[in-house]
Amino acid sequence: MKDRNLGIRIVRRVRGVLVVLVVLVVFPVKISAASYYPELLYRYDHHLMTLNPNEFPFWRKTEEVWHYNGVEIRPDASLRTDGDSTPPLPEGVTRTLRSVWNTDAIAATIALRVATVIDRPRGTVSIDKNDEGNIVFDGVGFRGRTVEIVKAATLTIAALEHSVTDIHLPVREEQPVIHVLHPDLQDRGIAEVIAIGESNFAHSATSRRHNIATGVHKFNGHTVPQGSVFSFNEVLGPVTGETGYLKELVILGDKTLPDYGGGLCQVSTTAYRGVWEYGFPIVQRRNHSFAVSYYAPQGTDATIYPPYTDIKFLNDSPGDLLIQTHVSGDKAYFIYYGTKDKRDAEVVGPFVWDKRPPPADRVEYTSDLSPGERKQVGKAVSGMQAAWFRIVRNGDDQEVIEPFYSYYEARPNYTQIGGAPEAPSWLGQ
Repeated sequence: MKDRNLGIRIVRRVRGVLVVLVVLVVFPVKISAASYYPELLYRYDHHLMTLNPNEFPFWRKTEEVWHYNGVEIRPDASLRTDGDSTPPLPEGVTRTLRSVWNTDAIAATIALRVATVIDRPRGTVSIDKNDEGNIVFDGVGFRGRTVEIVKAATLTIAALEHSVTDIHLPVREEQPVIHVLHPDLQDRGIAEVIAIGESNFAHSATSRRHNIATGVHKFNGHTVPQGSVFSFNEVLGPVTGETGYLKELVILGDKTLPDYGGGLCQVSTTAYRGVWEYGFPIVQRRNHSFAVSYYAPQGTDATIYPPYTDIKFLNDSPGDLLIQTHVSGDKAYFIYYGTKDKRDAEVVGPFVWDKRPPPADRVEYTSDLSPGERKQVGKAVSGMQAAWFRIVRNGDDQEVIEPFYSYYEARPNYTQIGGAPEAPSWLGQ
């Protein structure tokens, strides 16, 4: 039988934690009959998608198998006949049926359920400066992405046959068409897209969407000089009603309450993901106090709360960085233009442990509310710890593995009630 190759994962122990790495292993394919298969995880950068093979019975089909004296053969066309009866076979020749993987059916599922999430056409963008010296974009510089469907289907079959549950998606990337028109930008190394950060804020309230759009706009056209440290809070500036923000839920200590700029952590998380995945040194980053669904998968978030909590990174690339921001539908983007170097980075995770259920419901009586008035200031959420590992390789074949740990609290349903609690009836007896 023919051998197949699979990008399979092995583990390396770093500081007591298992790190998953990719190697190429060659092994023969063995097809078994009816089996139960674990869920498959397809990964591309921080994007994680799952498929349950047991939900797709059409992933298997039957095929004829011919043998001559026990050796598998390709039969002569004269032996393959249609009709109700099969002619006698030559001595030593046998014909049986076996269950095999249907590569075409698997590829069709991946195209529908996985590729539609990842694929996007490459963009076209012109970058210039206006008379006031401000940077102007015409178009959006999206890198094109295309899942290589047939390769992904082949990896899926190999994974199923060898009890591998992680599949590194083969994705073909393509630079956008970029026209850098101003000489100053050319001199500063603005030549290609080197990273894109993205996040999804579907199901956000109107005020949260407003704050995300307002915050994203602050960074459009910002440049990060080579060798300098980028500070998210410095570029963002004041967050008040006067600077265009609405009140929306933010994490304030043990409560979640409305405040100006609620939702700006969506912006900081988007900015962080791009530079983190490229391999820029992260100078400062903190995860949220508890796991927030907008920032899944957990461990890829970066909270900010000016002036106390910031996200910072060092631009150690060969030239300056230019940021273009964009919002489309439910997605936010930070596109980083500059000059690539020889580094190659991979992020692996999340490794999740220490899962804790929400504590018992909490009730607090307060004079800040009218007697009997109720206000929910926190929703129940489970706690956990999560780790990602970034593997950064440079042109000298040196490899650095960096851990990124996140601790998320378990929180209860938290309700405030106006007034004082009623005294138990037995106190008056």
